[in-house]
Amino acid sequence: MDQKIKIGLFGIGLATYWGQFGGLLERLEGYQSSIAGRFGHSGVQVINAGMVDDLDKARAAASLFQREEVSLILLYVSTYALSATVLPVVQQAKKPVIILNLQPTEAIDYHWFNNLGDRGRMTGEWLANCQACAVPEISSVFNRSGIPYEIVTGFMEDETAWNEIADWIEAARVAEVMRHNRLGILGHYYNGMLDVYTDLTMQSAVFGTHLELVEMCEVKKYRDQITTAELKEKLKEFDREFEISPACEAGELERAAFTSIAMDKLVQKHHLGSLAYYYEGESGNEYENIVTSLIAGNTLLTGRHVLVAGECEVKNAQAMKIMDAFGTGGSFSEFYGLDFKNDIVLLGHDGPAHFKIAEGRVKLVPLPVYHGKPGKGLSIQMTVKNGPVTLLSVVQGKAGLFLLTAEGESEPGPVLQIGNTNSRYRFSIGVREFINRWSKQGPAHHCAIGLGHISGKIEKLGILLNLPVVRIC
Repeated sequence: MDQKIKIGLFGIGLATYWGQFGGLLERLEGYQSSIAGRFGHSGVQVINAGMVDDLDKARAAASLFQREEVSLILLYVSTYALSATVLPVVQQAKKPVIILNLQPTEAIDYHWFNNLGDRGRMTGEWLANCQACAVPEISSVFNRSGIPYEIVTGFMEDETAWNEIADWIEAARVAEVMRHNRLGILGHYYNGMLDVYTDLTMQSAVFGTHLELVEMCEVKKYRDQITTAELKEKLKEFDREFEISPACEAGELERAAFTSIAMDKLVQKHHLGSLAYYYEGESGNEYENIVTSLIAGNTLLTGRHVLVAGECEVKNAQAMKIMDAFGTGGSFSEFYGLDFKNDIVLLGHDGPAHFKIAEGRVKLVPLPVYHGKPGKGLSIQMTVKNGPVTLLSVVQGKAGLFLLTAEGESEPGPVLQIGNTNSRYRFSIGVREFINRWSKQGPAHHCAIGLGHISGKIEKLGILLNLPVVRIC
């Protein structure tokens, strides 16, 4: 969440103009400084290469961006410029580029302009407003050079344009989060869940994520070393973060607390930002004591931005991390049922969950059995906050990875009180069409759920990662 990114910014213009129209260069540089000033918020550092109006400056700008390791380049078209001074920057820097086609104002004041009385001055004024002139030329050259790019068109005080630019920067930041993330894998896949299996090398190649294989024996080692003081502090954390059911036995709470502390130490040791886990083994083995007491602590980790997916669903740990990096949550979910009477889709899981996006406090409750898994222990009862939500799945298809997303609404109403996360979701295309379209894309049966409608941001992330995005609704 705190990943800092550097954004490269350079303006372009035609050097011939500067001697012809006094003050034009300074005016355009002022606009560029104003653009740079819009990114003063925390987490973004602007590397401003200034006005590029000849080949030497283009080479210098590219070197600056390489040296500073920028994540994204903003190309500000300040006036007409030769594409020959633009191409070398992006060719050499090799970073995603967004063309900023931003006029100074919403429209030229034609009456004022035509009454200036000096055609030289009028031409200079026009040149300060002719950003659109160069955009087709630059696009033509980028297309023929095989350089991917996007365009944001608007004017300096155009909030629609600035919101789009902010989304691009946010997507670039999330891409950096994924690139620097260390994802732990504890245990193994749920045996026979073929949809969950994934190509770990492909995950690293596409997202840049480092995959760290961690061992159950290491968790046990940390668990065996826990002090009474550590246990008391963790139980206090349980009290703060959970609404603990009176039915939870003291022994079960302590068992979950021991495991939570051990997992905290595992995450700290390996600098993990996400984790996928599952384990069975022989009935009654020492590791079963660990794996049946993970849900509470892993829910706490997820709420602290270490996203944890059960059943060793690596792809969904990636999806959860993306959602969390966008600041929307990212709770582990699967389809629980279809309510045709009310046109509602039920989604949930036995945990872990993202308690930061819960409607009210997360309940900690005992389960007499973990369905489809060994043992029993504590689980969570949680409903996602009512309002707009986005579903995300990282899908491994025949041609490689892609992102699958859908927007809907979390609605109030009855849910299954079975000690699982469970929420009611409505989608604009209806239950039947939604489940058919979603399933036909071939995702695993898990997905990540976050707050808000952010499919547009996810699509931008896909462009930056060269990753296809399929939006269902």
